[in-house]
Amino acid sequence: MARESGPTRAERQARTRELLVATARDLFLRDGYHATTLDRVAEAAGFSKGAVYSNFATKDELCQTVIDEVRAEQVGAVIEAIGGEGSAADRLAVFDAWAERTIGDPGWTLLEAEFAIHATRRDPALRDRVAEGARHWVRALGRLLEEEARRRDLVLPLPPDELAEALLSLGIGLGLRRAVDPQLSPQALTDVLRLFLLA
Repeated sequence: MARESGPTRAERQARTRELLVATARDLFLRDGYHATTLDRVAEAAGFSKGAVYSNFATKDELCQTVIDEVRAEQVGAVIEAIGGEGSAADRLAVFDAWAERTIGDPGWTLLEAEFAIHATRRDPALRDRVAEGARHWVRALGRLLEEEARRRDLVLPLPPDELAEALLSLGIGLGLRRAVDPQLSPQALTDVLRLFLLA
């Protein structure tokens, strides 16, 4: 009778990495970049610090991985809201709910800001990677806006990437302000989008 084998080494490594990222995400979003150490991540995940270093060369790399994961989820939510089925009004309602729930989230907003400041002041190569991450988001949003304009036979008021940059910058600014003042409404972002979608 064949003996059942356990997970392979590659599967165990992947699981370890997954647990480290999930733990780091909780800590970075709760406590911020500077307060979260690799020792704390290792301890909270139940691994040695060596396990962290075998998966991530630096805290910056681990934090960038967490930020990339959160961004991917949020970009997915925006794409689903704006590019989904239904009328423009229905899609704006979905986007409205996303904006209300997400823009100004203290964990994500402040982590993004803290990490961007850290990267800008400390390491030009890291700053470039952070900037490229934002450019990736702008391109994704630009493609989405271009596709929506084509679908609705609309002429965009700006080139897609410029419009995406403007919307992203408005969202970031609102997010930072709303993290400080949770009573601030994210409605301005939805209103700008409404001008385009309901044109």
